[in-house]
Formats: sequence, C-alpha cells, structure tokens
Amino acid sequence: MNQKLSKIGYVAGMMIPFWIFIGVVAAGAMYPGYSHVDQALSELGAQGSPTHVLSPLINNYPLGILFIVFGASLVNSFSASRLARLTGILIAIHGVASILAGYFPCDIACNPEQPSTAQIIHNLSGLVMFVSLVSASGIWVYLSNHLYASARLRWFSLLCTAAAVIALVPMVTAIESGSGFGLYQRINYGASVLWVGGLAYAIGRRRGHPR
Repeated sequence: MNQKLSKIGYVAGMMIPFWIFIGVVAAGAMYPGYSHVDQALSELGAQGSPTHVLSPLINNYPLGILFIVFGASLVNSFSASRLARLTGILIAIHGVASILAGYFPCDIACNPEQPSTAQIIHNLSGLVMFVSLVSASGIWVYLSNHLYASARLRWFSLLCTAAAVIALVPMVTAIESGSGFGLYQRINYGASVLWVGGLAYAIGRRRGHPR
C-alpha cells in the first residue's frame, strides 16, 4: 500500500509543471489585456479581476493538493532520511500555502498602499511558498549525492535553486519600475516547479528506494 501511495505521489509531482503552465495560460487568456510579462501571477485571482473566481479553482487549489500529495509521498518513501522527509514536509507546506494564497486573494493590482487583511495573508503565503520550495531544492543539492550518488540530480537541483534565488533581484527592481515583473516571477517560480517535476521523475524512476 505504501508503494502505491508513493507512486501516486510521484505522478502528482510530475504533473505540477504541466498543470501550472496550462492553468496560467488558460486563466490569462480569459483576462482581457493581461500581460504575462508585466503582471504578477496573483493578479489572475485578484479581487475584481475577470478571473477572480476561476484562477484559484484551476490553479491554487488543485496545485496545492498536488504539492501536498507529492510531499506526503516523499515522507513515506524516505523513512531512513530525516532530511529527505523534511523536504517532503516543506513541499506539503508549500501546497497548503498555495491554497491559502488562492483563498485570500490580493487586492486590485496586488500592490496597494494600504493592504487589506486578505492581501497581507496572501503576501505571507507567497513568502512561505518561496522559502519552502527553495529550501527543499537546496537540501536536495546535498541529498542527490548522499542518497543516490546522482550528479545529474545534484546539478539540476543546484541550477533550479540558483535560478529561483537570482530571479528575485530583477523582480524587486521590476516592482519599482512596473515593467517585467511577470517575466521574472515566472522564471523564479518556474524554476522551482520544474525542479519539483524533475525530482518526482528522478525518484519515481528509482521507485523511491535510496541507495
């Protein structure tokens, strides 16, 4: 039964990059004039947006469940490694934060001078989402060698972690300039969700059994 649950979790993890790509493109297509280059992902579900109701239904909530299921599968697969289990918990926490970010949408334009309670919770959820995934991918830079002796997984984890962190700098600059934020945010988050999909694939191929 544990093996079955783990396999379901690996499939869930591999689905995440494809799901978010399709979900964001679909929601963006239903938001007249939406710019994937300049506008934040959160604006798709912002109060008063054309996709306010739709976006969390096709993005935050199902993605949150997929993250939780994959995180649980990691905890289930690596009973002998506390660090690997910790990454599973971090990924599951990311899933919970994703659901909260959808349930508590940001205000119009997502950058008000006086944020509402929902905006504050949304921002905190976004922070937890970033820290949890980047921490998990950073830990797997070490675990890739320790558990699997896999140079490919180590470099993949390192590159994805570095891309997510480096993209933060232009993201902050873009907030002030009002141009390009969406692009850098997609690089930031895209690197992390790509890592999740890659990790799920790598572990799934080895059936979740460490060396």
